[in-house]
Amino acid sequence: MTYQLISLARDAMEPRLAMITLRRPAVKNAINKAMVTELHHAFDTLRDGADIGCVILEHEGEDFAAGADIAELRDRKALESLSAINNALFNKIESFPAPVIAAIKGYALGGGCELALCCDMRVGGESTKMGQPEVNLGIIPAAGGTQRLPRIVGLGRAKELVLTGAIIDAAECYRIGLLNRLVPDAEVRNEAHKLAHSILRKGQLAVRMAKVALNQSTRMGMDSGLVFESVAQALLFESEDKQKRMTDFLEKKKKA
Repeated sequence: MTYQLISLARDAMEPRLAMITLRRPAVKNAINKAMVTELHHAFDTLRDGADIGCVILEHEGEDFAAGADIAELRDRKALESLSAINNALFNKIESFPAPVIAAIKGYALGGGCELALCCDMRVGGESTKMGQPEVNLGIIPAAGGTQRLPRIVGLGRAKELVLTGAIIDAAECYRIGLLNRLVPDAEVRNEAHKLAHSILRKGQLAVRMAKVALNQSTRMGMDSGLVFESVAQALLFESEDKQKRMTDFLEKKKKA
């Protein structure tokens, strides 16, 4: 596929790091069907590569994504809504094997906020503003917003944001946990890359297993979650990477 609304690249110094960039700055990176299709293809391409250790989702222009394309939403009917166009993409990103980091400046509203929520971590700049203002348009955040937002900020805060349609600034986003890190706008990309490289230094299989286990913690009870965690750990105990990393650790300890 030739991308028109996004770009996909690998870091020149660390090819295990991929960058996907939203490229509709003239309309504040509003998410339309064509962009969704391209994002599906980009994440499928990276998944098929199997050597990706981390993905950074970033953007051109001043805004991460100011929402879904309202012109498309206005003409969308019930059956089309039930096809979960954006939700399918956001589920794919959430379940992507490697961690996905959103690098955010400016607006991340509506579908743009939901896009950020399905990422594993969010690095924001001081200009960041996030919210789920869908009730202002007579709809609800239905691409994961009513499910992921309360898991991140708590049910009470999520209800306040969704039911009032409030848009909150970067400091408040960071305070309630919507942003993992908050830096000046000029440092957002560097901070996202620093976070990605800190993950890439860890055991890749362990990171992937940890992501799956953490995602499952929101979907199953404690007993089932602990069983899942134990099985994941058992698989890691048989890995070559575990053996090498533990051997290296013990040898360094001897020399210390």
